[in-house]
Amino acid sequence: MFGDIMGMMGKLKETQQKVEETKTRLNTVLVDEQSSDGLLKVTLTANRTIKSITVDDALLEDKEQLEDYIVLTLNKAIEKASAINEAELAAVAKDGMPNIPGMDGLFK
Repeated sequence: MFGDIMGMMGKLKETQQKVEETKTRLNTVLVDEQSSDGLLKVTLTANRTIKSITVDDALLEDKEQLEDYIVLTLNKAIEKASAINEAELAAVAKDGMPNIPGMDGLFK
């Protein structure tokens, strides 16, 4: 009985380490997004850290339009980055979870 518990604890610790490694790796996964007309481009990591924003000069003439572009484009990029982040971390967590009845439905 204690062997099973110790085995599960070891597996959980190993999974925790893999999750941390995955989070570190996701800092190097870049997500690019741009406005529909290409006037604004943003790059984020899969951990949702903004790496760069490129603004076409045409957007500098209208502050309100630029603000709208930034919000819309960043939201699209964050949505993509979040999907990648969640999928990667869920895969690591699912692979590392001990076989506990009823828990398999949490990662579908």
